[in-house]
Amino acid sequence: MAELPITFADIQAAQQRLAGIAHRTPVLTSRTADARSGAQLFFKCENFQRMGAFKFRGAYNAVARLEPAQRAAGVVAYSSGNHAQAIALACRLLASRAVIVMPSDAPRAKVAATRSYGGEVVFYDRYREDREALGRHLAAERGLTLIPPYDHPDVMAGQGSAAAELIETVGPLDVLLAPLGGGGLLSGSAVAAHALSPGCTVIGVEPEAGDDGRQSLRAGHIVHIATPETLADGAQTLHLGQHTFAVIAARVSDIVTVSDAQLLETMAWFAERMKLVLEPTGVLAAAAVFSGQLALTGKRVGVILSGGNVDLARYATLLAERPAAEA
Repeated sequence: MAELPITFADIQAAQQRLAGIAHRTPVLTSRTADARSGAQLFFKCENFQRMGAFKFRGAYNAVARLEPAQRAAGVVAYSSGNHAQAIALACRLLASRAVIVMPSDAPRAKVAATRSYGGEVVFYDRYREDREALGRHLAAERGLTLIPPYDHPDVMAGQGSAAAELIETVGPLDVLLAPLGGGGLLSGSAVAAHALSPGCTVIGVEPEAGDDGRQSLRAGHIVHIATPETLADGAQTLHLGQHTFAVIAARVSDIVTVSDAQLLETMAWFAERMKLVLEPTGVLAAAAVFSGQLALTGKRVGVILSGGNVDLARYATLLAERPAAEA
């Protein structure tokens, strides 16, 4: 097997950089959730991470790894919202500057938060423009270092610290589920699980409308898709990265999908039963557990709740208008 882009040693090094900076987020359990799923569930609550999502881990690790001259010149990133906020906050903490390319339809709360952390926002049309090309252009024009949202070894290693913490806290797992957009969280989680819980089956979860990861895993190569229309804005990626795909192909057992309706139902369940505010992307993994499509009975299952950055007015509207649950 070819050498993978990151190792568990990279994740351990990221944990050391993040110590005392990132929150060691809580792991919550629920008897009701266990009864509903037939499994023993452990929810890693990255909605309680700094800036509200796991993305802070990878962003801070990547910015911290820059050479002093690069950090002084500044960073450019592209993101629908959470990586944007994470880079902006990391740059503020590390005395750098951040330019963030964000879609014009990004959630208002995420745009406002990115600006509040000191990030300069440059908008683009996600359905007509190429954010990666725009990011490269800004990097060249302004002398900035580009830190992409997922296809970057330092980002991947930082994200893997969430799964490492989960397993360190609760012990070995039978199954670990993580949301999948571009693959930074899933790939890092898979490397951590392989090292800390070798018998663990790692599964990624995507929105039905954006199943490029599932297609890629089955095809054995990266599959590109059109911009998916889904409530899970953090998973509206068009393709996996070269680095993330290499890890996913080697360490991830399966990728499944859930519908937007299932995301809404799961968001409502967490609000009502566990008093947690989660964004649609944040509940991808949990929605797959509750969908019944996985054989989890009697197993110890880790579930990464990846973020809670959602505009509250939009959140209320979504939950109020969600389809009624089937009897």
